[in-house]
Amino acid sequence: MSMYLGFKQGYAMFSTKPEMLEMFGKWHFSKTAIMINGAITILAALLILSPKTFVWGNFLMAAGILMITCLHLLDKDLKGAAIELPFILLNLVIIYLQHPLKN
Repeated sequence: MSMYLGFKQGYAMFSTKPEMLEMFGKWHFSKTAIMINGAITILAALLILSPKTFVWGNFLMAAGILMITCLHLLDKDLKGAAIELPFILLNLVIIYLQHPLKN
């Protein structure tokens, strides 16, 4: 699930969908920065697939979500930050549970 969400959001950022340009634009991210962020998110989603890179992929994904949460808090947007919390918690729980094919 985390891999699917990461790939979906990463692709939306990489292809500079209007909603991503609007969200990141309020934090003065350039189009290139949004595309780079999207590429990193897609990379994180792909890393989650392998048991050897599973934790690193989830760390990258959690870091991206934490960045967005912090940017919402800088704007005093509690609703935006609250929307991100379940996603970062999902990543932390997944890291704790580890890759299902590890053993």
